[in-house]
Formats: sequence, structure tokens, C-alpha cells
Amino acid sequence: MSSKKPTSKKEPPQTVKGMHDVIGSEYYALEGFLEKASEIAMYYGFQPIETPVLEKEELFRSGIGEGTDIVDKEMFAFRTKGGDHVVMRPEGTASVIRAYIEHGMQSWPQPVMLYYKGPFFRHETPQRGRFRQFTQFGLEILGTPKSIADAHVIHASAVIAHEAGLQNIIFEVNSIGDKECRPRYVRELANYYKRNAGDICSDCKRRLKENPLRLLDCKNEKCQGVKENAPQAVTTLCDACRKHFKEVLEYLEALNIPFRLNNNLVRGLDYYTRTVFEMVENPDDAESEESDTGEKEAKSPPAGKTGKQAGNSEEKSPRWLALGGGGRYDYLARQLGYRKEVPAVGASYGAERWFLSKDFERMNPRIVKQPKIYFIQLGFDAKLKSLGIIEILRKAKVPITQSLAKDSLGSQLAQAEKQNIPYAIIFGQKEAIDDTVIVRDMNTRSQDTVAVKELAKYLKGMK
Repeated sequence: MSSKKPTSKKEPPQTVKGMHDVIGSEYYALEGFLEKASEIAMYYGFQPIETPVLEKEELFRSGIGEGTDIVDKEMFAFRTKGGDHVVMRPEGTASVIRAYIEHGMQSWPQPVMLYYKGPFFRHETPQRGRFRQFTQFGLEILGTPKSIADAHVIHASAVIAHEAGLQNIIFEVNSIGDKECRPRYVRELANYYKRNAGDICSDCKRRLKENPLRLLDCKNEKCQGVKENAPQAVTTLCDACRKHFKEVLEYLEALNIPFRLNNNLVRGLDYYTRTVFEMVENPDDAESEESDTGEKEAKSPPAGKTGKQAGNSEEKSPRWLALGGGGRYDYLARQLGYRKEVPAVGASYGAERWFLSKDFERMNPRIVKQPKIYFIQLGFDAKLKSLGIIEILRKAKVPITQSLAKDSLGSQLAQAEKQNIPYAIIFGQKEAIDDTVIVRDMNTRSQDTVAVKELAKYLKGMK
């Protein structure tokens, strides 16, 4: 009997759970979106910043806060060989304020306006539009407490959305007060939930002890009835916060930005203060709905539609698509150990979420050019000189496609016809010796012989 053990078949490699490859048209759509968003941001006065993927764990524990889902459940945290506790960044704002402090941006002309883009990481359950590695675009204005900064971030976000084809968006907005008036609201909220502790989930019972504001983030169906009747932050605002919020809403009115008050909106991060907002899309509902007080809570979007009240749970109404959001974070710098407060406001948006919208318009980045020329080569001598010809075309800014690995004239012409390329350059053995090429019109089949040194001038003269 043979003593050999049966060999197990090795499984082919696959991506890590929650990660995904971005290839082909998806890659171009992502790059096109980020390019367009960056262009709009720069026109509105934002400058680029790129922060590291790895940050110290304490940055997010201090900034985002204990008791939040991101810190408690979702951070990819590990210890380096040198003993440092680091995380793969779960969001961008804490990194931006860290960079603002570290690089002395407080000495720059204020406010400092920055935008960022890139990969972020959260260990959450993968689902449609949500990955463990995802791409965000963010806007931040640091160094001003003015309400117009809040409106500026929301307005720039709306412009980016409209340029991406999302015409039927609405901003849900709320104010959660500041250090003067928020403690009163937190006490009222906690007391209310204590009275209803028998009707909430186990996570909310933990949040009630650790971080009461997080109670309003709960998506558990068991807690929705309690949450709907919870105290409202706007009723406890101090005069300064009430004035600030009123000004923000007036700016949104003046800019014709559709918005709706959402009294349960607190966002999922501890550093927010005063204004918080989310951008959502509802393509189905057509009529704006009155609030319980009979007052209109939303302006009509550009398309003339305003969706019904979404609350704080997209699960309750799957037609609503949460696209991202943000708010003011005036105390974050102090939370991170800086000696004084840095008033600031920002927003971030997940590209993968935007791609789920049926209205999203895919845009190719500028590096993608529609090829006008199919380059065909025949024979070894032609292959030797082919890359030199392609460099001439690149310098002339003539987009091309080619199949240098193919040898047959017929197969290369067939590829040109299949891709509907209007012209072909044929470079064979004779042309390689004569330093010429044949330029063929693929529609009329007419062709010219052109000297290589005159090729760029000839191509620029073609219609």
C-alpha cells in the first residue's frame, strides 16, 4: 500500500472579506468622480491634503470617542513591532485636525480650507455599498466659528452631488448645541431613556451608561418607538446656538438647498457640536410632507421633489440612500490635547454609496482619452521601432490603442473595426526601412504614406 498522503487541492487566492478590487469601468468611474469633486472643491477655495493611512490609535479614541460603534467595534487596530498602537484610519476629520495642529496651520491665514480623498477602513458587516475598505471624499474648514462656513461646506457638497447627476438630494439638518447647552439636553435624554429602559435593546442600555447621545444612532427596530418620542436637542439650545442654527438655515434657504429638520440626527461621532447634517437621496416620493406642527420642514429640491420624513434609519425606508454628511467640531482640537479650541466644520462622502444611485453619472477622468488611432505593426523590424512611433503620438497628444503582441494584419484590423477606431497607422517591414507609416481612414479605406518625421504635423491636420 502506498504511504503517500493525498494532496489537498489549494484554493485560488481571493480578496480579504469586505475588500474589493476596483478594475475596468469601475476604476474609471471612481477616478472620474474624485477628479470632478476635487476640481469643484478647488474652485470653492479648498486645497488638497493627504494624510497617512496609519494613525495612532489614541487619535481616534480621543477624537471619535468611547461608546461609538467606530471605536468599540469597527477600527482595524493592531500593535506594531515597535510597540506602537496604530489603526488604519476609519475617517478623515481627526487626521485633518491632527495635521492642522502638527504643521502649525493655525499661523496660516484663517480659515484653512482643505479637501481629501482616498481609502478608509472600518470592520463592519459587508453589504451593498458598504465595504471594509471604502473611498471617501471630504471637505474641511478650520479656524472659523461662523455659520457661513457650515453653509459653505453644505453648498459645495450639493454642487458636487449635482455635477455627479444626483439632482434629487436633500440635507437632513439638526443642531445638538455646544458645551453650554448640550449637557442639559444629554440629561433630559438620559432621564427619558431611563424611564423607558424596558423598551430598548441591550446596546442602548450600554449606551445609556456610556454615551447617551449615541442612543439616537440606534437602528434596532425595538428602539424606534422610544427614539421617535425622545426629547429634541433644538428645544434646549442656548441663545448663541439658536442664532447660529437659524443663520445656517437662512443660508440654505438663500442658496436654494433642499433641507429637512431631523430632530434625531446626532451623527455617529463624539466630536460634533452645533450643526450636524446628512445628505440623502429619495428618488421615489414627490410631495413634501408637513411636520406635526403643520410647518413645512423641507424646501423643494431642484427637481421639484422632496421626500417624506426619513428619520434616522434608512432601513425603515430602503428607498432612502444615505450619501454621507458631517457637521461642526469646535472642540475636537482640545479633545486631542491642543491648548486651545479650533472652531471647524466638515463633511465626508463615500463614493461607493454614490455609485448606488440610479442617477449617478459616471465620468471618465481626464487621463482616459477616446482613441483616434489604432497602431498596427507587422514584422520584427517594425516591432523594434514601434515604441518610438507610439512616443511620437504621445507627444502629439494623439490617443491611440494597439496590440503589439499580435502579428497578423487581419487580426489587428479586426480589433480596430470592433472598437470603432476612425484611423489606423500601419507600420510594416518596408515602412520601418523607409521611416514612413501608412495612415488609413477606416471608413473610406483611403490611405496616405507619411514620413515619420512629419507624422505629428499630419495627424494634427486631420479632422
